[in-house]
Amino acid sequence: LFAKQSQDPPAVKGLTLATKVRKTMSSRVHEAVKAIALCHNVTPVYESNGVTDQAEAERHYEDSCRVYQASSPDEVALVQWTESVGLTLVGRDQSSVQLRTPGGHILNFTILQIFPFTYESKRMGIIVRDESTGEITFYMKGADVVMAGIVQYNDWLEEECGNMAREGLRVLVVAKKSLTEEQYQDFEARYVQAKLSVHDRSLKVATVIESLEMEMELLCLTGVEDQLQADVRPTLETLRNAGIKVWMLTGDKLETATCTAKNAHLVTRTQDIHIFRLVTNRGEAHLELNAFRRKHDCALVISGDSLEVCLKYYEYEFMELACQCPAVVCCRCAPTQKAQIVRLLQERTGKLTCAVGDGGNDVSMIQEADCGVGVEGKEGKQASLAADFSITQFKHLGRLLMVHGRNSYKRSAALSQFVIHRSLCISTMQAVFSSVFYFASVPLYQGFLIIGYSTIYTMFPVFSLVLDKDVKSEVAMLYPELYKDLLKGRPLSYKTFLIWVLISIYQGSIIMYGALLLFESEFVHIVAISFTSLILTELLMVALTIQTWHWLMIVAELLSLSCYIASLVFLHEFIDVYFIATLSFLWKVTVITLVSCLPLYVLKYLRRRFSPPSYSKLTS
Repeated sequence: LFAKQSQDPPAVKGLTLATKVRKTMSSRVHEAVKAIALCHNVTPVYESNGVTDQAEAERHYEDSCRVYQASSPDEVALVQWTESVGLTLVGRDQSSVQLRTPGGHILNFTILQIFPFTYESKRMGIIVRDESTGEITFYMKGADVVMAGIVQYNDWLEEECGNMAREGLRVLVVAKKSLTEEQYQDFEARYVQAKLSVHDRSLKVATVIESLEMEMELLCLTGVEDQLQADVRPTLETLRNAGIKVWMLTGDKLETATCTAKNAHLVTRTQDIHIFRLVTNRGEAHLELNAFRRKHDCALVISGDSLEVCLKYYEYEFMELACQCPAVVCCRCAPTQKAQIVRLLQERTGKLTCAVGDGGNDVSMIQEADCGVGVEGKEGKQASLAADFSITQFKHLGRLLMVHGRNSYKRSAALSQFVIHRSLCISTMQAVFSSVFYFASVPLYQGFLIIGYSTIYTMFPVFSLVLDKDVKSEVAMLYPELYKDLLKGRPLSYKTFLIWVLISIYQGSIIMYGALLLFESEFVHIVAISFTSLILTELLMVALTIQTWHWLMIVAELLSLSCYIASLVFLHEFIDVYFIATLSFLWKVTVITLVSCLPLYVLKYLRRRFSPPSYSKLTS
């Protein structure tokens, strides 16, 4: 078509508004591609590649140096498609757009007005003037739900939108409207007047724009595939096997969301899907909820409008039913609705929530959740910057939870309880010591001893517990069922806390009473025996807690023991240096340490023998 136009004389180039001839298929395709190439917010940027100067590349529109920049990757994808079929966006600034035809000719368009996309309007528009013909055209693209009432009546729009949505594509409807100079001048006068209004400015501006959005000519539909669909399936399988329920909150239309849920195996083949009918009032919501209540083990698909009505009148009943579903898909969700759903899940279930998103419209949801994960990809970095954790691909979410999340929880549980044990043990010894001496306010350990116990003598082994892991990373990924143990809260509970409290009281009492029974003449001997036994007990308890040894753990144990032995030279005012070199000191410390630690080692062996943990078969 462009080749034919270039051969025509300038007098008849282009189509005038007066001619009402039936358009051929090639001209329809030409108008559709031109609309897609013009109606967007993409800007081509030229970067120097080391050989070509940047200014020269921009002047000659060199393809190798051109990079498209836009707020949405969907916009870039559409412009790249028009380039692949021959109509290339080569230049753009605030007032003009340049397109290059397959024959190499440059088409210049003046931008008269731009109406940017908003989540409320769900569409964007642009008014341009063709410099070669002087024609003024209003192009618009948006979601099918809003564009259906704007374009001229046709009998195929709804059906084709449904077909593309069932393929898992994001659908946009593209339309145009030709304007005369008088029509545009009238619109511009009213538009400027509305923007100068002091009261209800937004409403007046929207009203003026809507006056232009009538009886537009439908050009085409565009469909863009979401980048997350490719690597979602194995990750969702992992999460489901780990006992984690997944809700999908999306702005796509119902058919697209349902197709995505099936392709990603969010809904298994054996599960039924209940599509919640569109409701607008309390009575309809009540009837639909009763119909949904009679279904069992089926996934729920609900639109944002119906969800809003249900939460307004039947919030408790809806959340109770939805939480029993194996999977929930909420389509046509606004960003505020996504955050509201996360908040309701936290309040109604009392469970921890993890929100995963890759776009700017997911930021509110990510910040509302207990744990936010941002996927850094073609949607930009807004989500990853607002999140607690940032990943480059969705499939990394499985490893983040199954490996790093599981290890972090178990390590934090062990470390926190061991710190309590370390402090409670010495507190029990002080309490026993004071009770024996008629509750006299005499400290058992003074000066550097009490400081050294909390720092260089026990700090390195205790904090080396953060390197511990019960199974290898590959095993944790292969058996996500191991994650279910964490959902029961067994590593950190009232039961485990009380067990550590009893261990601390037992060991503190044994060490203190043993030192009091075995010391001979001087008080300083009690300090030497009990403190040495305490340090050895802590080091042995760390060894008892460790599941898999790391070389740094061994270094920490030896380093702490070496620091204590080396510091004895400088602690002569607290400990009798000559006494600790005798055989009497060694056997007394050995007996007390064995009595305090040996029963716990026996109990651990018996428990592993008769009640092994779930991961023991995988590590053997």
